Amino acid sequence: MRIYTELKVWQKSHKLVLEVFRVTSKFPKEEKYGLTSQMRRAAFSIPANIAEGCAKEGDKDFARFLRISLGSANELEYFFLLTRDLHMLDSETYGKLAEQITEIRKMLVSFIVSLRKK
Repeated sequence: MRIYTELKVWQKSHKLVLEVFRVTSKFPKEEKYGLTSQMRRAAFSIPANIAEGCAKEGDKDFARFLRISLGSANELEYFFLLTRDLHMLDSETYGKLAEQITEIRKMLVSFIVSLRKK
């Protein structure tokens, strides 16, 4: 069994969740149950699925949870783009978030590939 808090991809995705919560707290109140909620769910799904996958016995099961995390990362990446285009995120904040999610996605893909090779 792996210790998820020791995984760099989990650590980076956890930091991203904290940033998403900070950024979305400034969104319009009418988005509380819309984009704010969707973005937060997609964000915390990434480290949550990594954590759950770490409790699985085999690499195949773990890789399945990493793929779920990757799907959530892709979803969150779209929400970043959407909120930028809706002028809810400024370009600088968008750039920082997009950079973080790209790095996490690359890490997840590399991790999945390495598990398949075992």
